[in-house]
Amino acid sequence: KEQKENIEKVNNVIKQLKAVRELAKNNQRLYRIVQDDLREILNSPYIKPEEVNRVSESFNSIIENSLSGLEYIDQILSSDSLKMTDAERAEVLKGMELQSKEMVIEIESKTRRYREIIAFRELQDVINTRETSY
Repeated sequence: KEQKENIEKVNNVIKQLKAVRELAKNNQRLYRIVQDDLREILNSPYIKPEEVNRVSESFNSIIENSLSGLEYIDQILSSDSLKMTDAERAEVLKGMELQSKEMVIEIESKTRRYREIIAFRELQDVINTRETSY
C-alpha cells in the first residue's frame, strides 16, 4: 500500500513537471511570436497609425494573461498556503497548460488575420496604382 502511494506521488510529480515544461514551451512561443511577428506587422506600411494601438493592445492582453498564469503557477508550486495535494496541483497545472495552448492558438490566429489584412491592402495598393493602358 505504501509503495503504491509512493508511485502515485512520483507519477503526480512527473505530471506536474511535464505540464510546467509544456507551459514554458508555450510561453516561449507566445513571446517569440509577439517579438517577431508583432514588430513585422506594426512596421508594415499597410497598418494604419490609428490601428497600431489596437493591434498592440490585442497582443499585450494575451501576454499579460500569460504572465498572470505564470505567477499563479509559481504560487501553486512554491506556496504552502495553497493546501493542495499533488494530484490537485497536477490537475490545475494541466488546466493551465491547456489555457496556454489556447493563447498560442489565439495569438497565431491574430497574427494570421493581420497578415491577411496587410496582404489584402498591399494587393489593393498594387491594383490602385497600376498604370492602365487603354
